[in-house]
Amino acid sequence: MKDELLRVAGVIDESIVDGPGIRFVIFTQGCPHHCPGCHNPQTHDFSGGEQVPLSRLYEDIMENPLVSGVTLSGGEPFCQPEPLAELAQELKRHGKHIMAYTGYTWEQLRDKQDAAIERLLAQCDVLVDGRFIESQKDMTLRFRGSRNQRLIDVQQSLRENHVVLAEM
Repeated sequence: MKDELLRVAGVIDESIVDGPGIRFVIFTQGCPHHCPGCHNPQTHDFSGGEQVPLSRLYEDIMENPLVSGVTLSGGEPFCQPEPLAELAQELKRHGKHIMAYTGYTWEQLRDKQDAAIERLLAQCDVLVDGRFIESQKDMTLRFRGSRNQRLIDVQQSLRENHVVLAEM
């Protein structure tokens, strides 16, 4: 794994609300969406947070045997696809489930035709896509904040070349 730097707003060592199982959550720094009512507005500034070596994040994740997966949140993870793809690829080699949140839709990400974004998507198991829309906020939804957001089975969607919703 290349030891690139990732701009991070913070992490949660153990979470049970940011995806299935016990998860390590990485909050990336920087977001172009600025959704009204965003749960993490402190992550919007692209110059905020701190630069963290991937090796440090990897070691922190792997030192806890209870962590079954990693969630990439934000901010906007797809604004830093290169280092996240590198980290996710190494984590997948060790059996970690990868989930990512994005304010972009699946279709917007695919339309970018960006090799780094495609590489990151290829490492993801589940993607929660779409901007948070305050008028569609629904606290009963599992792993989502608003009704427009989808839980996407990334691997099946890539195989079938259309969105397949995840069953969680």
